Amino acid sequence: MLKPAFLYEQLEKQDVEFMLGVPDSLLKHFGSYAFDKGNTLIAANEGGALAIASGYHLATGKIPLIYLQNSGFGNIVNPLTSLTDEEVYSIPALIMVGWRGKPGTNDEPQHLKPGRTQEEQLKALDLPYTILSSDEQQVEKQLGTAFDTMRKKSSPYVLLVPPDTFEKHAFQGDSNTHSYSLKREEALEQLVQKFGEKDIIVSTTGKTSRELFELRKKHGLGHHRDFLTVGSMGHASQIALGIALEKNNRRVFCIDGDGAMIMHMGALAIIGEQQPSNYYHILINNGAHESVGGQPTAGFHIDFGKVAEGCGYKQSFRVSDLSSLNNKFDEFVNAEGPVLLEIMTKTGARSDLGRPTLSPTENKKNFMQFLSED
Repeated sequence: MLKPAFLYEQLEKQDVEFMLGVPDSLLKHFGSYAFDKGNTLIAANEGGALAIASGYHLATGKIPLIYLQNSGFGNIVNPLTSLTDEEVYSIPALIMVGWRGKPGTNDEPQHLKPGRTQEEQLKALDLPYTILSSDEQQVEKQLGTAFDTMRKKSSPYVLLVPPDTFEKHAFQGDSNTHSYSLKREEALEQLVQKFGEKDIIVSTTGKTSRELFELRKKHGLGHHRDFLTVGSMGHASQIALGIALEKNNRRVFCIDGDGAMIMHMGALAIIGEQQPSNYYHILINNGAHESVGGQPTAGFHIDFGKVAEGCGYKQSFRVSDLSSLNNKFDEFVNAEGPVLLEIMTKTGARSDLGRPTLSPTENKKNFMQFLSED
């Protein structure tokens, strides 16, 4: 396996001084090492990362490193084809892509097609690439080829990173820069017991949906009320909006995360503009990309309540413990939507946290049946 420190040092030898991107579970050990070195910026989304990297190159003439998971590759295609492409502005960048769903490996349903088609996507975009080795001598050669190509063509080059490439490096930083004591699962458990039988729930990707699934099972409540957004990071709130506009006689709750909300924050403007009175937006803010390594988001630097109200939400509420959550929830659900409830939590999840045992198509079928029962 490859030491994160070795790759970092090889990149330094190539005069890479700026690293940024969106955290990925396959790249988390390298990302954590780079963050601990104080040399990385965590972007809102993958396309934004490439835009920032392009600005950096324009200002310095140097080649930056961008890291991302291939499930977010779609977010970067637009600037790849209309900004950095050699037929447009011809801007070089080394793009390191965690290869979830790589053929021949076991992975979750949402990663299978991205993994299966990743190489074909790169070929269709005329992007030169290599599959990163875990052998140090081979990595030196691969990086030499990559930087020679980027300097010659002045355009991006991709490193595809298979599962289990990197040795472990535990994140040394602290995402919990505030002293919140509430755990996400504790908050979810209280919410699960407060939702009504006809309430519609859309939950964001990552550990939030996994915990929601297990809590429903724990309390014998069934899973038919919940649409578990296992992929499509940042889009749960818009799925919930589409439902709320059509099911305006029922309450629709979106359980969101800070990283997901930041990724596509423009969704707040559309929700506010549409003014669905039955829309209840719950943001669980732990200030971290916890599901993919724990690196911090900008979540603790944002007043989400002011942002939401500025976009047209009727009210916003903020709580940071079970007592205040219990006290504010009734006021929250009795308000006219759209409204936001921000729950401040610390990072951390059970080591034995499982995954949904229903397939996405089974989840969809049961959920649609529930929606039809007006």
